[in-house]
Amino acid sequence: MKIYDFELSGHAHRARLMASLLNLPAEIVEVDLRIGAHKRPEYLAINPFGQVPALTDGDVTLFDSNAIIVYLASQYDADRSWYPTDVEAVAEVQTWLSKASRELAAGPAAARLVTVFGAGLDHEEVIGRAHDLLTVMNNHLTGREYFVGDKPTVADVAMYTYTAHAPEGGVDLTRYEAITGWLARIEALPGFVPMVVTETEAKAALSSIELESATA
Repeated sequence: MKIYDFELSGHAHRARLMASLLNLPAEIVEVDLRIGAHKRPEYLAINPFGQVPALTDGDVTLFDSNAIIVYLASQYDADRSWYPTDVEAVAEVQTWLSKASRELAAGPAAARLVTVFGAGLDHEEVIGRAHDLLTVMNNHLTGREYFVGDKPTVADVAMYTYTAHAPEGGVDLTRYEAITGWLARIEALPGFVPMVVTETEAKAALSSIELESATA
């Protein structure tokens, strides 16, 4: 199994985190977006969208972060606790996978694009969107340990990274006690691996267009 990764990508971290939580011996292959490695023919043969992450596992090739974590949880978690089979629970998980792809990407992740990568977005606007989402998340997590049910699922993996790294984008988490408690529980799980912490300033020579199109 290989996970094609860029260390500063929260999308890629989802795949790496899921594999580690499941104790899977995945080879991490660095795809350096800073030098355009994601657009080279050899990588486009794996992921024609030119994005990270991607996963190869035998004959299986996947190139969407949420698809990857669902696949890993479905294929390798014998108890099916990470991706439950109960119809209602599956629907709830899918809700948060969708929010990770939309509101999380447009809020906390976008704010981080501005400060870490110098993306040309309206920083105040995306910070506002981040707080709109975080308020909903905090309300949902109040009285709960995890997003769905009483055990962590792929929903938690999908929502974790860009939430935990929201302060890198200038998004203050201190008012969200339920969220900070949830982050601590995820970080205490056996097999948890962090994403590298960056300073709140441009760290890589990537345009906002390149960066936004390079992670999924």
